[in-house]
Amino acid sequence: MAQMWMAPSRLTDWTTDDFTWVFGMWTVMMAAMMLPTALPMLTAFSRYCRRDPDANEWRTLGFAGGYLTIWVIFSIALTLLQWLFHGWAWLSPMMENRHPLLAAAILMIAGVYQFTSLKQACLHHCRTPFGYLLKHWRPGNSGALQIGFKHGLSCLGCCWAQMLIMFAVGVMNLAAMQFITLWVTIEKWAPIEAKKLSYGSGFLFLSWGLYRLLTAI
Repeated sequence: MAQMWMAPSRLTDWTTDDFTWVFGMWTVMMAAMMLPTALPMLTAFSRYCRRDPDANEWRTLGFAGGYLTIWVIFSIALTLLQWLFHGWAWLSPMMENRHPLLAAAILMIAGVYQFTSLKQACLHHCRTPFGYLLKHWRPGNSGALQIGFKHGLSCLGCCWAQMLIMFAVGVMNLAAMQFITLWVTIEKWAPIEAKKLSYGSGFLFLSWGLYRLLTAI
């Protein structure tokens, strides 16, 4: 991506093609990072559908479509943030962070969010797939789309701050993408108390952010 597209130097120089490129990049990244973490929920949904003799494969695809719709919408917000960060020269033309205070702020926001009640509630939904389906079940293909959309909202509530870390470490940092995907997967499905995982990563992000802050001043 960084070899095929270079950010215009001013906010007003961005064209429709520029926004389309960046939006497409974020959409692919969100799908690649988040869809694997939703596979257990997709599996649970597929099994639950077998109880309905009228169910077909379109319901699982509808669920996945509803889920990904949330991350596509979130990609619009990420695109706008990248537009601003490039315009303010907080990101390099290669999409690397060159504003240490921005990196520190993002990491500390991500760290603080790990301790909030909203994070814990959303994480609970993600960690209890069958309980979630029992509570939010809707019949038919349109119902599958609605359930996927609602689960996507819960997943976004769980992970949005962690996605912002890409702005702190470099938008195209593949190692960071792999780490965040792995950690979100562990956070959702590891047989460890959710709060321990969430609080542990929160402490890690806060420490990392404080280190970046101290080295920047």
